[in-house]
Amino acid sequence: MSSVAVLTQESFAEHRSGLAQQQVKVTALNSEEENDPPTYKEAFPPLPEKAPCLEAAQEPAGPWSKIRPIKASVITQVFHVPLEERKYKDMNQFGEGEQAKICLDIMQKTGAHLELSLAKDQGLSIMVSGKLEAVMKARKEIVARLQTQASATVAIPKEHHRFVIGKNGEKLQDLELKTATKIQIPRPDDPSNQIKITGTKEGIEKARHEILLISAEQDKRAVERLDVEKVYHPFIAGPYNKLVSELMQDTGTRINIPPPSVNKTEIVFTGEKEQLAQAVARVKKIYEEKKKKTTTIAVEVKKSQHKYVIGPKGNSLQEILEKTGVSVEIPPTDSSSETVILRGEPEKLGQALTEVYAKANSFTVSSVSAPSWLHRFIIGKKGQNLAKITQQMPKVHIEFTEGEDKITLEGPTEDVNVAQEQIEVMVKDLINRMDYAEINVDHKFHRHLIGKNGANINRIKDLYKVSVRIPPDNEKSNLIRIEGDPQGVQQAKKELLELASRMENERTKDLIIEQKFHRTIIGQKGERIREIREKFPEVIINFPDPAHKSDIVQLRGPKNEVEKCTKYMQKMVADLVENSFSISVPIFKQFHKNIIGKGGANIKKIREESNTKIDLPAENSNSETIVITGKRANCEAARHRILAIQKELANITEVEVSIPSKLHNSLIGAKGRFIRSIMEECGGVHIHFPTEGSGSDTVTIRGPAQDVEKAKKQLLHLAEEKQTKSYTVDLRAKPEYHKFLIGKGGGNIRKVRDNTGARIIFPTSEDKDQELITIMGTEEAVKEAQKELEALIKNLDNVVEDSMVVDPKHHRHFVIRRGQVLREIADEYGGVMVSFPRSGTQSDKVTLKGAKDCVEAAKKRIQEIIEDLEAQVTIECNIPQKFHRSIMGPKGSRIQQITRDYAVQIKFPDREENPAPAAEPLVQENGEEGGEGKDGKDADPSSPKKCDIIIISGRREKCEAAKEALQALVPVTIEVEVPFDLHRYIIGQKGTGIRKMMDEFEVNIQVPAPELQSDIITITGLSTNLDLVVCSLLLYLTLLLLLQALRSFKLTVTVDPKYHPKIIGRKGAVITQIRTEHEVNIQFPDKDDESQAQDQITITGYEKNAGAARDAIMKIVGELEQMVSEDVTLDHRVHARIIGARGKAIRKIMDEFKVDIRFPQSGAPDPNCVTVTGLPENVEEAIDHILNLEEEYLADVVDNEAMQVYMKPSSHEESKAPSKGFVVRDAPWATVNNEKAPDMSSSEDFPSFGAQVAPKTLPWGPKR
Repeated sequence: MSSVAVLTQESFAEHRSGLAQQQVKVTALNSEEENDPPTYKEAFPPLPEKAPCLEAAQEPAGPWSKIRPIKASVITQVFHVPLEERKYKDMNQFGEGEQAKICLDIMQKTGAHLELSLAKDQGLSIMVSGKLEAVMKARKEIVARLQTQASATVAIPKEHHRFVIGKNGEKLQDLELKTATKIQIPRPDDPSNQIKITGTKEGIEKARHEILLISAEQDKRAVERLDVEKVYHPFIAGPYNKLVSELMQDTGTRINIPPPSVNKTEIVFTGEKEQLAQAVARVKKIYEEKKKKTTTIAVEVKKSQHKYVIGPKGNSLQEILEKTGVSVEIPPTDSSSETVILRGEPEKLGQALTEVYAKANSFTVSSVSAPSWLHRFIIGKKGQNLAKITQQMPKVHIEFTEGEDKITLEGPTEDVNVAQEQIEVMVKDLINRMDYAEINVDHKFHRHLIGKNGANINRIKDLYKVSVRIPPDNEKSNLIRIEGDPQGVQQAKKELLELASRMENERTKDLIIEQKFHRTIIGQKGERIREIREKFPEVIINFPDPAHKSDIVQLRGPKNEVEKCTKYMQKMVADLVENSFSISVPIFKQFHKNIIGKGGANIKKIREESNTKIDLPAENSNSETIVITGKRANCEAARHRILAIQKELANITEVEVSIPSKLHNSLIGAKGRFIRSIMEECGGVHIHFPTEGSGSDTVTIRGPAQDVEKAKKQLLHLAEEKQTKSYTVDLRAKPEYHKFLIGKGGGNIRKVRDNTGARIIFPTSEDKDQELITIMGTEEAVKEAQKELEALIKNLDNVVEDSMVVDPKHHRHFVIRRGQVLREIADEYGGVMVSFPRSGTQSDKVTLKGAKDCVEAAKKRIQEIIEDLEAQVTIECNIPQKFHRSIMGPKGSRIQQITRDYAVQIKFPDREENPAPAAEPLVQENGEEGGEGKDGKDADPSSPKKCDIIIISGRREKCEAAKEALQALVPVTIEVEVPFDLHRYIIGQKGTGIRKMMDEFEVNIQVPAPELQSDIITITGLSTNLDLVVCSLLLYLTLLLLLQALRSFKLTVTVDPKYHPKIIGRKGAVITQIRTEHEVNIQFPDKDDESQAQDQITITGYEKNAGAARDAIMKIVGELEQMVSEDVTLDHRVHARIIGARGKAIRKIMDEFKVDIRFPQSGAPDPNCVTVTGLPENVEEAIDHILNLEEEYLADVVDNEAMQVYMKPSSHEESKAPSKGFVVRDAPWATVNNEKAPDMSSSEDFPSFGAQVAPKTLPWGPKR
């Protein structure tokens, strides 16, 4: 992988400076140096001579030697992960899956580029390219995420841990990056000295070695603490810490003196033992010496002057210490003491005292009177004005206090006086030319004065060059302050008051719009409301917060504009209401996928053609209702199309029943419970009642013919009952009893209905009250049904406890999968509790607790399950492993269906990752055969492989049936012979044809590669599907050949070649439209082929379509023949203006008048002649229009030419002298001996780099 060298501006400057020892000057031809051009050697410095030896080569002569080598900023490293350390070893998914995702993530995180490859030993090679830092980070990530991690610990003394961490953890981070490991160091409060390292074996070893090296290095070092009085620390440190730095450098010892702010007397020494002893001895010597020689004096200095004695960052104290050798001790800032102590040698104290007083009095504090509103003008934009003063006098500190009419200055006396004068001048100038005004405007109008994103207020500020200060909303203040130029202040004040007055006269109107339309009116990302606001810029439109559930939209602005906006929005809402008509269509769930179509094709087509929104229920939802939204007529059309699809797919009939509208509500029942129970009972038919208040008696029933008839009878019977005598009773029962009351397959409840003739309605999962059971019918029937149900419920409430014996070997079947079997029994039999003995006990007693009937039924069910288990057998089904995935089907759907249909358990074997190679013959040892007496097991080549055997468990007859079903799912392969020329039609555009066939018949079709030129197509799939595929394929090809014959009809049209460009159109637009519209191929004659008739156009396609295309072409020719061409004289100076930028203006004229306009080309005999072609009346109108434009533009041209006389000529027109080019002196070709041009083939004149070049016959070498 190539590296990329990056040349920065700095390195470029260095290179450039190295090219010549003196700067190259570019001189103008009219300068004084024109007569003295540079020499050839100056302009073209010679390359360094070839070094005769290695030593000479190291120091090349000449200016080229200064050039530094350009280093590559991109590096490439290769890391290898052995197979045993790979985290992801799935060979089938190399380049995909989790490993690929991790690599992409690492590339995004680090910015490095990764390339993976597998070595022969199945190890992983990773090539990482990028900047050094990115490569190191990527390496760490690779090791952590793609390599298996090991961990180890290393013990080093606790006091060495900080050296492993380093300053700000830099050393630890560097160590982790270098070794690609994770190093965990115990916290300071943790007594452990163990450092944990996590990473690869190699990385752990490297990290362990590095840590032990650091510790070994520290073992050589010693630490000593010396107690020195705090007052003598400055003498040991020396001025600006020079003394202690020298001491550290001389002895190689680290000396840590506590800072003045820390009240510690201990000085800490760290280093090699011998050198440390030297450093301690020298510090003790300084300390003893200063203790003997120094004395102190105390002086009083004003507290406010202490900071001047200290100086910035203590510089003044260090300065005094350096000059006099005296230490100045200042009391802390929180102390009220003004006493300053000077400590040093007696003879130096006087000089130090003078310095202290000089420093204390070198600074002064002054103030300038300036109104507080002027402060920000004095400071200037981003502190520009103040920066001018502070740059001149950096030691002066200027302080502005908010609300005070003064500015405080602090610093050296001279500088303060100069700064004070400058600020006073600035204040005086600002007072003379600046003014301010304050106006009162109700704070509720402030945000409208500001405008959207500050548009209004920024305009006023820019226009009048003023500053406007509007108080924030939370202050609720009405005062607005305007500052700036007196005239600008008055104008801004006037405009703001006018705006405020206009706002007070504005009208606010509340528009009632249903909240469901608010989002639609606002539009996606506010696009639609932005259009409305642009249309009515003076109107402010406020929508309520969605959380408030309000329908009120507020409009505010000038009365007329608000009225216009109201009408516009009301019309928009009316359109939305019209388009929001909704209709629900019940469609049987099994037909939803057909209505959607493949890839949503059907539903998309219906949506586009009917211009409606169609919402289908979720796949996992029980709802069958499809909701259509849009205009009423469009919704009806879409509904009709959806119902037509359903009708085509199934034997669906629709009948209408007349039932008086007054009975509709009672038949529907509370929340539709009653009608739902009828629909469920009659096989899920759809019963549609007319909308309430329509007055219609027609009820529509739709579904399979038999179920529709059943539902019709029930509805009419119930309607008759309702009209004569209807009686309703509500019963309550625990929800867990409902299943038992209904019975298996509705047997119990059907028995009650048949006995009594009453209708019993149970709650659905959507009902709030899950205990309510409703009984409807005649009074007598209802009471009888009530009596029977109450008896059943009472029986269920009578809880009994019973037991049964179950062999412990069957217990596991009932309790596995978190007791799923027991949960199913409890659900089915009124919540009966079944308790099995705990695992480990040998008891076979199972306890059942619940209603007597439920317990009996549950016992019976358990007994049935036991019988099934005892009759259970396990058989093997041998199917090669390669077919297992296709047998399972998508998400195991096929296998799940077989287990449900045959009540069996099917277990597939584990996949064999690396199939063993063919068994080698056993070698004979001591004259005995390998197999005998060794294992006693001979591998039988005919015996099935373990990975091919599928285990089926269940009743024998069910297992056998399931085995047959599995074997039927094994795909078979057949070969079909199809002429090679037709393969492309089977594949289809971008493979759509073959994919459609494979999806439809669930097969795999393999078409041979084009280079093989084979006619054999291989089809793999279920044997039941293969015949269908072959038939479909042959039928498709027959139709294709027939269509090809029909589509190859040819028609020739004779058209004058001059009309050909017009028929083709601009960029082929016209001819493309004809081709697309009539589905034909149109071929024009080749201009370069003289053998072809130039007036013949060939049309190929269906006969009917070819005729229609011919008519379309002849129609264009007819129009072209009617056209006329006229020449018009237009001044060539206005041509460019008429044509416009990129021909935009002329295209607009041609489109408007339906004509073609041609301008003369450059070099034409008459540059003013323009040709206009089109129908006579259009040509005349176009010419009139062009002549009007010429008259208008010509006036501008004349004016410009008149102005041009007075304009200064351009620079390139001033110097007409021809350029002499680049001139050099003393060139090789200008010498006396060699007056002619240099010989390019001469190796003397043009020496080669390295190898010798053969002389060339041509001066510039051979042509490329």
